[in-house]
Amino acid sequence: MQRNGAAGRPGVVDDTFDDFVRARGGALFRYGFVLTGNADDAADLVQEALLRLGDAWQRVARKDDPEGYVRTIMARQHVSWWRRRRREHLVAQTPDSAARQDTRLDEDDGLWAELGELPPKQRAVLVLRYYEDLPDAEIARILGVSAGTVRSQASRALGKLRVQRTASLMEEV
Repeated sequence: MQRNGAAGRPGVVDDTFDDFVRARGGALFRYGFVLTGNADDAADLVQEALLRLGDAWQRVARKDDPEGYVRTIMARQHVSWWRRRRREHLVAQTPDSAARQDTRLDEDDGLWAELGELPPKQRAVLVLRYYEDLPDAEIARILGVSAGTVRSQASRALGKLRVQRTASLMEEV
């Protein structure tokens, strides 16, 4: 892809954009994987977000938080894809461990499977709150909703997870 460089010349690649992609690409993929529950969709989400970032890099690079800009694009794009499809294509098993760079995903496969069954907005809220450790105000800004909506979505999602966990524990007994 050709982008305008720092001097605005077509075809000149801006090294700061390439450095950003190299430094944060893995973290963005992990974020996409947690949002989508699927490595292929996560890769598509990252690619789409980086394409949009590349088009706006000169403007975004002058600001303090280009990664926040990309994460916002990814969260909104994921919700947009979900709205179009109205269903998810989750895989039965997670990708090979060699393809993943974050061992936290392996700690509780049951929890991640249950998280994958939540509606996309509820899953996004829990991922941003507990996996990314963001405050409610930041989550609201990323998802384009109010802080009250973030809290209610988190409450509903946690309630569903509790019910699912209780039901699975009762089945084991």
